[in-house]
Amino acid sequence: MSYILQNPDLVLELLLEHLQMTGIALAGAVIIAVPIAWIIYRWTWLQGPIMAVLGVIYTIPSLALMILLIPLLGLSSMTAIVAMTLYAQVILVRSILVGLQSIPQPILEAAQGMGMSAWQCWWQVQVPLMRPVFLAGVRLATTVMIALGTIAAKFGAGGLGVLLFEGIAQAGRYDKIWAGTIVVGLLAVISNGLLWLWEQQLQPKSPPA
Repeated sequence: MSYILQNPDLVLELLLEHLQMTGIALAGAVIIAVPIAWIIYRWTWLQGPIMAVLGVIYTIPSLALMILLIPLLGLSSMTAIVAMTLYAQVILVRSILVGLQSIPQPILEAAQGMGMSAWQCWWQVQVPLMRPVFLAGVRLATTVMIALGTIAAKFGAGGLGVLLFEGIAQAGRYDKIWAGTIVVGLLAVISNGLLWLWEQQLQPKSPPA
């Protein structure tokens, strides 16, 4: 804690870089995951192959995946963002798919019988009903991304991983290692808590007895 208190400006700068990387990666991951999940929900024969590919990507060590992306993206934050986005796919796609599959078919048939278009059925029926499962996946993906973001410092992307790698490179600088570890841990806990509160706010309210 002493390093954090003595260098608040540096820690805050690295924290904001970490948040920016995580936020961009999470937004991109959701934008990609939603259509993938919808496609494999509609055409179930695609579920096995696509989820298998996403599972294989998830098992690749994060450092190795980022190294594989360097020839395409170079040493930059984009390398880390793309890697984080790829890692989150299996979590987000699975959560969206489970949420869609949990919706009873009679509800969808009733919506169609009321004259709802495919878009209205999706936005007004399927999205609200799958939202709790989806947000649980977002919470998990966010925690994974925050952890992966620390490795980004190895590729010149900044973030809280800078403290960890500098502490390792500078013999005896355990204060930097502890500072990076504490702030990353707090960031993960606080992000998870805020998303959980948002998830609770969006839960349907039970009618009063």
